Amino acid sequence: METSKLNFRLQKIYSALFLLVFGLSPALSANFQEQQTDSTSFNVYKGIVVNSESDDPIASASIAVNRSNITTISNSDGEFSLRVPTSILPVTVTVSMLGYNSKSLPLDYFSNNNRVELVSNVEELSEINIFDAKDPKALVDKMLQKKDENYFTDQTLMTSFYRETIKRRRTNVSLSEAVVKIYKSPHNSNKDDLVSIFKARKSTDYNKLDTLALKLRGGPFNALYLDLIKYTEYVLEPGMTANYEYTFDEPTKIDDNYIYVVNFEEKDKSSPWYFGQLFIDAQSLTLVRAEYNLNVDDKRTASKMFVKKKPSGSKVYPVDLAYKVDYAEKDGKWHYAYGNAVMEYVVNWKRKIFNSRYTINSEMVITDWEKYSDLVEQKKTEFIDPYVVMSDDVSGFYDAEFWGNNNIIEPEKSIQNAIEKIKRNMEDDQD
Repeated sequence: METSKLNFRLQKIYSALFLLVFGLSPALSANFQEQQTDSTSFNVYKGIVVNSESDDPIASASIAVNRSNITTISNSDGEFSLRVPTSILPVTVTVSMLGYNSKSLPLDYFSNNNRVELVSNVEELSEINIFDAKDPKALVDKMLQKKDENYFTDQTLMTSFYRETIKRRRTNVSLSEAVVKIYKSPHNSNKDDLVSIFKARKSTDYNKLDTLALKLRGGPFNALYLDLIKYTEYVLEPGMTANYEYTFDEPTKIDDNYIYVVNFEEKDKSSPWYFGQLFIDAQSLTLVRAEYNLNVDDKRTASKMFVKKKPSGSKVYPVDLAYKVDYAEKDGKWHYAYGNAVMEYVVNWKRKIFNSRYTINSEMVITDWEKYSDLVEQKKTEFIDPYVVMSDDVSGFYDAEFWGNNNIIEPEKSIQNAIEKIKRNMEDDQD
């Protein structure tokens, strides 16, 4: 790829995504609708997903309620919390994960048990006749050509849970969560997706911490724009696939379906460059998952891309940028289901021996969706800006009844525990 074209593409991407703001800046203007809690009755089911042999927790496993659009995922400790309307009971739940055999269980199972043991898939997939693709680039091109056939072509209204955490080394310094409504346009439409905040909460006791100066710009859009099928111009724009080197990795299975694994790496390394893996269904040639990184060894260029403002006397740059996107299938069509961006940054101060290291985790899981065509109602909705800073622009509040009725990513630590820890750190600093 020509350097000028690459710079134009990256400038377009990062003008809206993954920008950091240092220093307490005035809040951007944004309006948010506050709506009443749904009166629907729910039952709550909690569990943990583990490897049947090692007993290790399995992160990012999908937990889906059959015959519905209700889903959630397990956290880094394998734990999940699933809230299901009583009106649809009884139902079964399918738990699935890359490289494991899926397991379907009646929902009542979780009333007395909380462990789901998944068995790793040890089948020699490389010898199965279904894997007859010989050219990985041709496979990727074919996958992109089949988008209309494999993915939703209807506008959908998606309900999702969004979490954004900022850690200084291992300590939480910022935590924002929101139930988000996404007015998602079809992948073949030129219209961008629209996002509104339904409910939100955040920790706010950071005024005396210098770490509050680190902020993430883009909020839910950081996870939403990872949708490679909708936003192909960010990584896999048709016609630009020749700019990558492709190789086959060992095939695997997802949800009992055979999957090609294609490694890709950008050829032009004069600027930050992409590399990663594409997981393509062998039968339908659907992209069902992508895991990829942006190489940021060029610290100066990467800093210009990602750092909007910084204090004098400091050098700020990313050292690791990792992205993941999952798609889910319903009635033969696939849709965006989960996006996760993990960004690690280093701050070097001129007169300090040790640097500061921060990790930002931005993730969003689609918990429900429906086809949507009410454009009149859409015009009445207040949407957030792609430049939103969640820690500034969202009026945080805590509504225990509301949050208890929505599927969330079960937190490793509760938001209140994180706040209390920060308060103690503040008090210790003042002693």
